Amino acid sequence: MPRIAVTSRVFTMLPHLKEELLARHPDAIFNAEKYRFTEDELIAFLDGCEIALIGLDPITERVLAALPKLRVVAACSVGADHIDPAAMKRHGVRLGWKPGVNKVSVAELTISLMINLLRKIHTYNRETLAGRWPANRMGLHLRGRTVGLHGCGHVGQEVARLLQPFGATLLAADRQDYPEAFRALGITRVAADELWARAEILSIHLPRNSTTIGLYTAAVLDRLRPGILLVNTARGRIVDEAALRERLLDGRIAAAAFDVFAEEPLVDLSLAALPNFVATPHIGGSAREAWEAMARAGMAGITENAVPEPGRYPFD
Repeated sequence: MPRIAVTSRVFTMLPHLKEELLARHPDAIFNAEKYRFTEDELIAFLDGCEIALIGLDPITERVLAALPKLRVVAACSVGADHIDPAAMKRHGVRLGWKPGVNKVSVAELTISLMINLLRKIHTYNRETLAGRWPANRMGLHLRGRTVGLHGCGHVGQEVARLLQPFGATLLAADRQDYPEAFRALGITRVAADELWARAEILSIHLPRNSTTIGLYTAAVLDRLRPGILLVNTARGRIVDEAALRERLLDGRIAAAAFDVFAEEPLVDLSLAALPNFVATPHIGGSAREAWEAMARAGMAGITENAVPEPGRYPFD
């Protein structure tokens, strides 16, 4: 029986999943403490193992070269930007991975952040806790707003489903077309330029890869509709955070809510400290139901896997 090392903490946080995995693989070893391993820590933890059941740990050339016995990486994550497909292909290591399993969790958080920004809940909470009762407590409805979705795959489409009762005008920019879903959900597919110009609320649902890292530069942020509300529950490093801060300070962007950042955990708090910015600590997929779904997808990946191909989804 192959030896399995489990870096994902979800199995120790949800003991019934650990018991289920141990029933199939009694020699499995588990991480109970670390959120994310460094390369050196991962090499030491996976030493001698054939199968790794991972969270957001780095699967790189250096890691794979140091682990010649490793033959399967099963990912308990929806993003795959921490995995080097070219290195896995060179070493003949197979990947078990399933997209979209946490889409409900991320989509529900996204909707809550939209409403938070529209009703200024975060701002008024700060004021109330400081002993102030604002004279102007005006907010806006989500109903009837024009919502732009940059990226409209699993999560983007789930956000669109949750927006149906609000009667929002839905726009989406995505290099892939989903004609049946767009038609069923009343989504109009537009180019990015039109999305940026028209959306009152812009929600980012892009993967992090070579085409999206650094996409939202200062120049792109200046093309957004004045007074826009910006939500990012996708990945960090897609938006230039320093440029965003400048535009939040001068009001070109009215408010923003981010669940993901270029550096996690946050060290520089200058953006998060702004009164018109809502920061959450990468909790998009952290609903209990989502964690269980990701763990089960990882367990399935132990046997349902293939050598990844660079340049093919999700590595594009």
